[in-house]
Order: sequence, then structure tokens, then C-alpha cells
Amino acid sequence: MKTKAFPALVPAQGYIDEVPAVPYDVVNSKEAAALAADKPHSLLHVSKAEISFPDGCQPSPDELYQRAADNLQKLQDDGALVREPTPCVYIYRQQMGDHIQTGITLACHIDDYANNVIRKHEKTRPDKENDRTRLASTLNAHIGPVFLTYKDDDVIDALVEKITTSESPTMETTDEAGVIHTAWRIEGGEEITAAFKNVPLSYVADGHHRTASAARVGRERAAANPKHDGSENYNWFLTVLFPSSQLKILAYNRYVHDLNGLNPQELLQKVGEICEITASGDQSVPNSPGEVCMFLDGQWHTLRLPAAKDDGPVARLDVSILQDQLLTPVLGIDDPRTSTRIDFVGGIRGSDELEKLVNTRDGGVAFSLYPVSVDQLIAISDADEIMAPKSTWFEPKLRSGLFIYTIN
Repeated sequence: MKTKAFPALVPAQGYIDEVPAVPYDVVNSKEAAALAADKPHSLLHVSKAEISFPDGCQPSPDELYQRAADNLQKLQDDGALVREPTPCVYIYRQQMGDHIQTGITLACHIDDYANNVIRKHEKTRPDKENDRTRLASTLNAHIGPVFLTYKDDDVIDALVEKITTSESPTMETTDEAGVIHTAWRIEGGEEITAAFKNVPLSYVADGHHRTASAARVGRERAAANPKHDGSENYNWFLTVLFPSSQLKILAYNRYVHDLNGLNPQELLQKVGEICEITASGDQSVPNSPGEVCMFLDGQWHTLRLPAAKDDGPVARLDVSILQDQLLTPVLGIDDPRTSTRIDFVGGIRGSDELEKLVNTRDGGVAFSLYPVSVDQLIAISDADEIMAPKSTWFEPKLRSGLFIYTIN
């Protein structure tokens, strides 16, 4: 892999608890405004710039992207973001309860993405990719890191262990969810970048739209630059790389708004023709692959999914079997990417959220799934296949604004 250190924009002393923010795509505008209400220097004023306009105002796209750029510049003018004097890499550790994962913040090369050295498992939506492309191009910066994983490497593990046990952290903050984010600044980082030359592949865990948009920005700038020689900053983008053994994937659950013209008993009958089904009482989380918990008409049921119709790594996923053999033929969700009758609920919200949706939205049905494994994600990426939409939910989320990579 090609990686490099870079002179990041980072929060200044005194702003480490204010600037970093949740990723742009895990909160809506109302939630973003609430999180940033008492934080004028929150990066949400850049990543969700609509919150900087008065209530009821509907800015044009030009106004929205320009406001984001103005807000990023203001963070620098106010001294909330400062430029590192030298290129650095960063060890980035997250602790959520008992779970700890430690990654490395680096710039990765868009050629590795184009050449499938950085592998993906999801399709991108054109509207979201266009949005992130225009934002990065207007900001001249990548403000949210792409979450990559790689198969564990003993040399890199040893370097990380040496740094984190012998040196003091340079940044630490606790977010609104109680996740502790800790970073160690490594000037130059030559040992780490050299070690990554021996890592053959990495995988997009979270951030497919950010990766695709970074590659587009690089291509567009190269095409517009008659003096392009490959050394330009726009050829690189912001990432955090984690060893695969440390990752925690949660389920991505489903809520279907209605029963497709059926009543609850009729739906149970049809589901029973496809799956082995039992009333599960209080069990709302599957115990093993192949098991799904369904909340319908005030009660949880446990489903044992049928075998996949073919032996491909995507077809064998629980989410694929559920979609192909139940959601499409019984509930009429033909295309979950475009259907307005289905919502996707991250596993971090718990089964209580699924019950709430069914109980407060005049019915419908919810499905609690068993999480996809990291090994399955890697196998699908290696097979150059694409998962069903919203198959994986990673926790904890990377904080945006701890490190910003500029491309001008």
C-alpha cells in the first residue's frame, strides 16, 4: 500500500472537546444542530453547513458549499484549528466500554483505490457521492476520515505497541456517547509508512462515499492540471487503518412500514412457509448466524432462515437471504436502495428502537439480524462482490475533525 504522513489541521489546545464531531451521515440536520448548539467551533458547521442558516431558510447548493468553506476558514482564523508544522502520522485509539480498537491515521493514495488495492463491498449512491465530491473540492480538504481495515500485521502491531506504551498521548477527548478518543502524534512516521508498503490490501469498512469522492476529486484535478506529475496532495485522502481482529461490527436492522396488504396473522402464515418460526418471548437479538428476530403485533418471534439459493459469499449473508426470500416476495420491498417503505436501523440503537418504530408508526414489522463478520466482509471484497445495502454498522464511529487533510 502507498501511505504517507501529512501536515494535518488539528484542534488547537483548548478546542479538543469542541471541534471534533460525529460523521456527517449518522445525524440529520436537526440532530446536528442540537449537538452543535453550544459549540460554535464544532466541525458540524462545516460537514452539515445547513445548520449555520436560520431556521426555515433553504440555501441553494452554491450557498451551502460556500458556507461550509467559510466556516472551515473561520475555524482556522479563530485559532480553533491549527496546522501541524511537519508531516505526521497518528495512532488513534477508541474505547467504547470494554471494547478498544487502535488504528493509524495516514494519507492513502487514490491509485490504490482505482487498482483495487483498497477494496470495497458497497455501491455508492450518485447523489451522495456528488455531494461529498463537491464539498471536498470546495473545501480543498478531506474532513472526515475513511475507515479502512487490513489483515493484522506483526510489524505494525509492534510499532503501535511501542509508541502507545512509551509515549504520552497528544490528544484525548470523550464524545457525547462516552467513547474515549485518544491520539499519539508521530512526526514523520517513516517506520509506519515503510511497514505499510508490505501490507498488500486494505478494505473499506465504513466510508465508501468518502473514498469514491476523494478519488473523483483527484481525477478531476489531475485532468485540469497540465503540469500534473503525481506528487500533488489531491492524489491522497484521509484514512484511519485498523487491524481486522480489533473491529466490532453490529447488525444493521430493518423496519418495514407496512405489511404489504396483509394482516399480522396472514404475514405470520406466509413467513412460516419460508422460515422455521417460533414465538421467542423476550428474545429480541439473534443468538447465531441464520437466526432473525421479528417484532410483529407486539410480540417477538424467532425465525430460522432457509438455506441460500446459491453459494456465493453475498448470497449466504443473513441480510441477503432475508431480502431475497422474505422482504421481496412477501413484503414487496423489491429494491431496498430506493424503496421508501423500509428503514435501516443501526444495531447501536438496540431492539428497543425496533419496538418503538412498530408501536408508534401504526404497525409494520421489524427484523433484528445477526451481525456480518469481518471475515465475511473481507471475503466479499476479495470476490469483488457487493453486499446488500446497509449490511454493516461499525461502532465506535470515527470522529471527524481530529485530523483534516488539505488538498490544495
